[in-house]
Amino acid sequence: MKKKVLITGAAGFLGSHLCDKFISEGFFVIGMDNLITGDLKNIEHLFKNPAFEFYNHDVTKFVHIPGKLDYILHFASPASPIDYLKIPIQTLKVGALGTHNLLGLAKEKGARILIASTSEVYGDPLVHPQTEEYLGNVNTIGPRGVYDEAKRFQESITMAYHRFHGVETRIARIFNTYGPRMRLNDGRVIPTFMGQALRGEDLTVFGDGSQTRSFCYVEDEIEGFYKLLMSDYSLPVNIGNPHEITILEFAKEIIKLTGTNQKIVFKPLPTDDPLQRQPDITKAKEILKWEPKTSREVGMKKTFDYFKNLSPEDLSKSEHKSFTKHIRR
Repeated sequence: MKKKVLITGAAGFLGSHLCDKFISEGFFVIGMDNLITGDLKNIEHLFKNPAFEFYNHDVTKFVHIPGKLDYILHFASPASPIDYLKIPIQTLKVGALGTHNLLGLAKEKGARILIASTSEVYGDPLVHPQTEEYLGNVNTIGPRGVYDEAKRFQESITMAYHRFHGVETRIARIFNTYGPRMRLNDGRVIPTFMGQALRGEDLTVFGDGSQTRSFCYVEDEIEGFYKLLMSDYSLPVNIGNPHEITILEFAKEIIKLTGTNQKIVFKPLPTDDPLQRQPDITKAKEILKWEPKTSREVGMKKTFDYFKNLSPEDLSKSEHKSFTKHIRR
């Protein structure tokens, strides 16, 4: 009998890669997504696989899975700034009600559950790099608050279920991740820059470009999640790449990678945009024996190859442009 795993947000960027990973490891995978931001194209290659089943369902409503269930990975949530600005209430609900429903399911089934948290719980950090012990510097009522606070509540209720009900829980704090299946123009740095470059547009840098990010390739990130789920550690763990780069330097890398000659244009820094983002992955190294292996040069080449092979229709989409002036992650 194959072990059974439920993956929410299965049609999203990370969720779809998780489905592939667990099928390759011999699991029976139940993918769940209400497709509010996910795309069935990300998992259509799995539809004929007998080890995969898909439920079109909103996890903020009661979740029922018949039979046994060994593991749950809760990745259902808008993750891009454009999405959570457009659907702020749904973002809060999936972090609160959705997490509550899935923790209840884990308790009922005796399943181990991994919660996808985020580096955004650190806000605009006053500690650098960010360790798991850092409590954060977050604006609860700012435009980013709907996402940040949903994730902070998510961590709190997860630990409550662990301590009060004895549920086996794991918490992954995810830093900037990239790779194939990201959506162009979703407000995040890499797909936005690549979309602009491929369309021949100038690259937009907010502020003076001195703010930093640390980018982890998706295959490395997924391996970190898998090792965390299979570990015996219940407190949050940073999963990300500690190699930091400024946004201005990164924009220049994109221009070089794509072979284009666009200009870099500067716009005002969005509200509460973190000035520094770099994970301390000491815990991941010591507890999980994990660290990223893919260089940015290799990962970006794979990501660029994916984007440049998109259809002209997908490439020309510039969805929710009016929101990009507010926020950038």
